[in-house]
Amino acid sequence: MSMNRIVSIMLLLFVLEGALMPWIIPDGFGDRIIPHFIFVIVIYSALYGNRHLALMLGAGFGLLQDVVYYGHLLGLHFFTMGLIGYFTGVLLERKRATVMMAITIIGFACLLYDTSLFYIYKVFRITDSSYAWALLHYILPSLFLQLAFALACYIPVRRMFESRGKTAMDGDEE
Repeated sequence: MSMNRIVSIMLLLFVLEGALMPWIIPDGFGDRIIPHFIFVIVIYSALYGNRHLALMLGAGFGLLQDVVYYGHLLGLHFFTMGLIGYFTGVLLERKRATVMMAITIIGFACLLYDTSLFYIYKVFRITDSSYAWALLHYILPSLFLQLAFALACYIPVRRMFESRGKTAMDGDEE
């Protein structure tokens, strides 16, 4: 699959997580569950694509999230999403990820992403809550949504990035 299709699918997910998900999430959880579908796709690109692709997608869509949704600290999502995507690709570059391994890695990456965002907000005094409170009220409910999304889109996304890798290899051989 070409890079244009991957970016267009991620733009569709960007619109979905910002415009449609607030309507789908129940009223009691609307301010507690924050979808990060783009970040899940960035981690999939690190697992089944390569680390440079994950860095580019994470940095690009992180900057888009910074500009459109979060105006507190410009560049925070850009830096965090790109860096975690890149290091996930570095750590698992030569390993074949199974379903359980991919879901586990996505779970840990989402925890790391939300935790790093929380502590950076804490350093700049944007939030004054404790980590235990944020973990129970924001991070874990959002983590379950990310894991459900990751499990639901595992097969199509894996095929998308693996077919892109195969076409890139075929183009290098010619």
